[in-house]
Amino acid sequence: MDIVTTSGDYLTYDTPLLVYSMWQDEATSDHITTLFEAEDWSGEFKTTLLIYPRGTLTTRRLLLIGLGQRAELTPDRLCEVAATAAQKAQELKVAKYSFYVKPDSTLSTVVYAQAIAEGSILGLYSFLAHKTDLTTLNQHAIRTLTILASQTDEQLERGVRIGESIARGVTLARDLVNGPGNHITPAKLGETAHELEQAFNLDVTVMGLDELRAQGFGGILAVGQGSSQPPRFIVMEHGATLKDAPTICLVGKGITFDTGGISIKPAENMDAMKSDMGGAAAVFGTMRAISTLKLPLHVVGLVSAAENMPSSTAYKPGDIITTLSGKTVEVLNTDAEGRIVLADALFYAQRYNPDAIIDLATLTGAVVVALGHHAMGMMSNSDDLVQRLTQAGDLTGERVWRMPLWDEYKKLMDSDVADVKNTGGRPGGALSAAGFLSHFVGDYPWTHLDIAGVAMTDQPVKAYQQKGATGAGVRLLVEALHTWTTT
Repeated sequence: MDIVTTSGDYLTYDTPLLVYSMWQDEATSDHITTLFEAEDWSGEFKTTLLIYPRGTLTTRRLLLIGLGQRAELTPDRLCEVAATAAQKAQELKVAKYSFYVKPDSTLSTVVYAQAIAEGSILGLYSFLAHKTDLTTLNQHAIRTLTILASQTDEQLERGVRIGESIARGVTLARDLVNGPGNHITPAKLGETAHELEQAFNLDVTVMGLDELRAQGFGGILAVGQGSSQPPRFIVMEHGATLKDAPTICLVGKGITFDTGGISIKPAENMDAMKSDMGGAAAVFGTMRAISTLKLPLHVVGLVSAAENMPSSTAYKPGDIITTLSGKTVEVLNTDAEGRIVLADALFYAQRYNPDAIIDLATLTGAVVVALGHHAMGMMSNSDDLVQRLTQAGDLTGERVWRMPLWDEYKKLMDSDVADVKNTGGRPGGALSAAGFLSHFVGDYPWTHLDIAGVAMTDQPVKAYQQKGATGAGVRLLVEALHTWTTT
C-alpha cells in the first residue's frame, strides 16, 4: 500500500471512502452531524459508524471512527484507530481510501501522521509467503491511502515517512518470526543481512563455521553443533563513519528453531519454537528502520544465529564449554541455550566500547508467568537506559517492566566445576537468566529485555496486531534510539 499526502476540503474531496475521526461527545457544526442521529454515535475509542452520504458529501462512503477522550489520546492509541480504519476499508473492498487529519494541538502534526501511517500498514499486515493462490487477495488489496489535510504541511509528509519506515521494520520482523524453521535458518538470516546491506547501506559481516571456530565463538558453536544447519554470527552497522556519535549495540537471540536439544521440549506447541529468534528479528527490523530514517547514531546490530537440535553431535547436559570471553559454562540444561549464544554476542559487543548495550531475547517461560503477554521483562545495570526504554514503551505501547538484577541472582549462576552454569533453577528463572548474562557485559551500560511473552500472540489485543508474530521490540527500540539524537 502506498501512502500519499494531499490538501483540500474534506467536504468536497472525491474518494471511495473518507475516514473522519471524532472525539468522544464531540459536537461539530459542519455537515457531518446532519448525516447521523446523535444516539447512533458515541465517539468512544475505536468505535465506527459507516455512512453513505448520497450526494450530501462528495465522498461515496464516510467512516466515522472514535478517538475516545481527548486527554487519553497517545500515539499508540492513534495507531490503533488507524489500524481499525484500514481494516474497515479492507472489508469494504475499496482499492483506495482517505484519512482526514483535523487541525488539533493534542499531538504534533509529525506524530499524528506517523501514527496514522504506522497503524494503517501494520493493521493490514498478513503473512502470505507460503500461500499459493493469492488471486482473490490481490483483487481486493488496498493500493493507496491518502492522508488529507486542510492545508499543505511539510510536517505531515515527514511524519508519514517516519511511520512508514518503522512499520516496514516491524513487518520485516514479523515475516522472519512467522517464517517456518525450514526456511528461516541461520544461513537465511545471514542472507537477509546482506540484502539489507545492499538495499539500505548497512555495513554487514556474516561469520560462518570456519570464522566462528577460528575466533573462538564457543557458545554459538556448542548450541549449533547438533544441527545440520551451521550457525552464523551476524554484524550489521549503521553510521560507522559518524564522528562523536553515540555507539549503541543491539544484540538479538537468533535460535531459528528450538527443540530444547537433548533436554527436549514436549511435543505440544513445539511448532511455536520457530519464534525463538524473535529478538534477532527485532534487531533486523530496527536496523532497517533506522537506516531509512538516517538516525545520526552509530548502531551495531549483533545476532547469534543457531538451530538447537538433538542428535549424536549435540551438546549435552554436563558438558563444559568455553565462550568467546574465555569464561567457561557448565551446561545443566540444553534448553537454556539462548543465554549461551547471547554470551558470545554480548562479549563481542564490548569491542565497540559502546555507550549502551541492549539485548532482546525470547529467553524464559518464567517471564511469561511473571508478566503475562502485555509487557517485556527488563533487567538492567543502568537507570538511564531503564528510563529511556520505559518512556519509549509508554509512547509506543510496547511496555517494559523493570525487574531486579541483584547480586543474589548472579550468585545463583555460580558453578562448582566451571565459571558459571547455564541455569539457576525454576524460582526467579527470568532473573537468574539475566544474572547469567551480566557476566558477559563488563562494566558497560546494559539492559536485557526478555520478550518471550510478547513476541507472538494467539489473541491480539491491539488493533494493529494479528495472530502470530507481533514484531515486538522494533517500535520500542526506534523510539528509544531517537532519544539519543535529541539529548
